[in-house]
Amino acid sequence: MRRKTLAGLLAGVGFTIAGVASASAEELTIFWAEWDPANYLQELVNEYAAESGDTITVETTPWPDFQTKAFTEFNAKGDAYDMVVGDSQWLGAGSTGGHYVDLTDFFNEHKLAEVMAPATVKYYAEYPANSGKYWAIPLEGDAVGWAYRKDWFEDPKEKEAFKAKYGYELAVPEDFKQLRDIAEFFYRPDEKRYGIAIYTQTTYDALAMGFENALFSYGGELGDYSNYKVEGIVNSPVAVEALEMYKELYKFTPPNWGNTFFQEDNQAITEGLAAMSMNYFAFFPSLLNEATNPNAKVTGFFANPKGPTGEQFAALGGQGISIVTYSKKQEASKKFLEWFIKDSTQKRWAELGGYTASQAVLKSPEFQNATPYNKAFYETMFKVKDFWAVPEYAELLTQLNNRLGPYVVGDKGTAKEALDGLAKDWTETFTKYGRYAN
Repeated sequence: MRRKTLAGLLAGVGFTIAGVASASAEELTIFWAEWDPANYLQELVNEYAAESGDTITVETTPWPDFQTKAFTEFNAKGDAYDMVVGDSQWLGAGSTGGHYVDLTDFFNEHKLAEVMAPATVKYYAEYPANSGKYWAIPLEGDAVGWAYRKDWFEDPKEKEAFKAKYGYELAVPEDFKQLRDIAEFFYRPDEKRYGIAIYTQTTYDALAMGFENALFSYGGELGDYSNYKVEGIVNSPVAVEALEMYKELYKFTPPNWGNTFFQEDNQAITEGLAAMSMNYFAFFPSLLNEATNPNAKVTGFFANPKGPTGEQFAALGGQGISIVTYSKKQEASKKFLEWFIKDSTQKRWAELGGYTASQAVLKSPEFQNATPYNKAFYETMFKVKDFWAVPEYAELLTQLNNRLGPYVVGDKGTAKEALDGLAKDWTETFTKYGRYAN
């Protein structure tokens, strides 16, 4: 039996907690992956419990098990979870599979399309694209950014040597060419120093997110979301150029960097391995903590650089929160969401360490100056794009990993061959699922 908080026990017998009376308190469960933002959410919902009397438990599971465990429960039509903070890619499967409650009326009533950052509405909440149908409330905004060693960049001798070799000042890279030059410059295996840490793991979306950082800023796309056309798009000349750049960056990573994701990329900074490291903004707080990062005082952050034509985008992370269709406590869940979307709650969410999707909070000087990475996060959240959110996204992701992994890490074939193969795979998958009009 889940242990009730004192607030929950008192509310259950009709006491008034923080001015809110409740004769019958509810116990709700939110399911999420095991990471720091889930801990922040538990702190936040504890405050909600003190106000409402409803007890909310944030149940977590390790990231590798998250999707499997969630959809096993969904497919069994179980009510173990009242709400789930699901990945953006789950929207198609969650909605068409009947697992998510339709929140369109709730979304429109509270004008959330105006309240939340546009990209979070588009990618965390709406399915199908441009349909005006909403299945989640943006909860944890996130995207891929970069951490770097400020002391390496600011060392006078390093700056002098860099300018002599490349002809410009060593500073935070403005574009991918500079990112590549800096990675090459700091690649010093004999000194156990390396240029860059990127995502390469192929068991979920690590490699996809890493590649998307280059693809989108190079002006490329995964396909046309309106008609599922991928041939000539995901394997376009700019997409090929972006993949070639991503493989080029891999040359300057630490040893054995062929199966890495967020944990290893943070370790590249904490262990003094790399000059720059790609990661989700959600994992940057630990890099400012001297207890977890000996290099905290000399760690800086920047947004994903521009591509060759000046375009600048980043791969979207983060999640929306959905009410599970099989929950018997849907009304209580909606009451919580009404509290969660309040401006005061969004501000508090950001203070605890969560990444709000509220435009008002994101744009506030208070938020942008709160941490060394918040400004870069704010800039990034208005320049993000995402992977396919269709129900068959898992197959599409596996196909991407199977095509791009051998090229980037295994040095097999060419970028064009890898992306031509991916375009073929995806066209066959979309054909199988009847995505193309006859």
